[in-house]
This record gives sequence, structure tokens and C-alpha cells, in this order.
Amino acid sequence: MGKMFDSLLPEHEAFIRRQHLFFVGSAPLSAEGHVNLSPKGYDALRILSPNEVAYLDLTGSGNETAAHLEENGRITVMFAAFEGQPLILRLYGKGQVILPGSADWERLEGLFPKLSGARQIILVTIHGVQTSCGFGVPLYSYEGDRETLVKWAENKGDSGLKEYRRQKNAVSLDGLPSSYAE
Repeated sequence: MGKMFDSLLPEHEAFIRRQHLFFVGSAPLSAEGHVNLSPKGYDALRILSPNEVAYLDLTGSGNETAAHLEENGRITVMFAAFEGQPLILRLYGKGQVILPGSADWERLEGLFPKLSGARQIILVTIHGVQTSCGFGVPLYSYEGDRETLVKWAENKGDSGLKEYRRQKNAVSLDGLPSSYAE
């Protein structure tokens, strides 16, 4: 049922572009550490090449993915078809946290819409692409993006977001340090 590929094929890229939701998985090296799984929405993911994607990461209640990437680089990005033909597609790779002000940020930020609360870009170098049937994934219809997170960030403003990130995004659940946008 499942197939492995070394890079994205054109049909994989077309599938990804149709998705409104994806999930990001990461974990610390410690066996006692917490595995993190985060849903991501908005128009926040870009395919840069058959072996590279990037997504704009918005300020949230934690910054687990960044902490895990800084410790070990491991990341999985998963897409599931909730509409149309069933399919699950996973991207296995190494991730890098790109912070505002860096040369990579300047190179990549223009690829994404301007969203309040953007704190970093996660750049993923893909070493494996896996497809599987997705027969067990239910059908759902996309109604639109929730505006709550963006409005929350707009209301916080730049200084409020900086303080929030200092308080909530500097350390993972397992005590791993995390870079965050100052």
C-alpha cells in the first residue's frame, strides 16, 4: 500500500498545493521527551524544489518544533486528503529554523502572505516522501481559515508578541532551549 520516494514527484506537489491543512511532527532525542504534533493552516507552505519545502510558522502557545529542530533536526510533515481521492503523504527530513533578520529569512519571507504573528520559517530538506492509502481518513469539507490566531497577534502588537514569545516560546515542555523572534 505505501510507497517511498527520494523526492517529490509532480503529482505529490499538486496534491500538496490542494491541501488546506498539514501536520508537523518532531521529537527530542530523550526517550522520556514529548513527541510534538502540530496542525498548520493558512496559506503557509511553499514547495521550493522536489527536496525542499518551507512553511511560515506563526506564534503559538509553545515552540516545540523549533526546540526539537535545534536539538536534532528531525521533522515529518504530513498531509491527508479530507476531500477527493484518499491519500496520505509524508515528508521526512531535516528542518532548520529561520528567524527574522537572517539572510535566509530575507530570501524566503516574500514567498508567503503577510500574516500577523509570523515568528519564523521552518525550512525542510526532504530525504524521503511516503504515500499511503488514506482509506481510513474521513471526508470533511473546507469552509475557510479561522481568523482567531491572526487577530490575536494583531491585538498583541509587536511588543506584546515579543513578550509573549519570551514567556511561552523560549523553552520546550522538556526544557530544551528554543530560538524565537525577539
